[in-house]
Amino acid sequence: MNRRTALAGVIALTTGLALAGCSSSDGKPELKVSGAFMPQPIGDMAAGFLVVKNSGGASDRLTSVTSPLSDDVTIHETKNRTMRMVTSFDVPAGGELDLERGGNHIMFMKLKQRPKQGEKVSVELHFEKADPIKVDLPVKETTHNPKKQ
Repeated sequence: MNRRTALAGVIALTTGLALAGCSSSDGKPELKVSGAFMPQPIGDMAAGFLVVKNSGGASDRLTSVTSPLSDDVTIHETKNRTMRMVTSFDVPAGGELDLERGGNHIMFMKLKQRPKQGEKVSVELHFEKADPIKVDLPVKETTHNPKKQ
């Protein structure tokens, strides 16, 4: 009887540990940013582009972006060549959010200064679930448009 109880306890403990191990990353987003850049602005506004990859088992949402470059940073969606501000973008589980030229992007209004090619602009991405991510956007030539791979 004592052995049986001990064996049942060991089985329950190892099953619990195995289940905990399986679900540790399934229930949260795991975000990484790549391909970030800002074309050199020619006026008092600028755009930012990047990819947020989510290798986690839960989706998330990009809810805002902040930057010392501007007090007015918003996220915009482009549909049928029309741009409009949105409150968030989905970052699907196992997928990515692609902010690219001609599509969805970060918009900086009323720039405090005009960054030049070769400089970096720091931003902080804020998400519904994940911790904020700080990213440096390298300033590229005005016409920069990386090719899709």
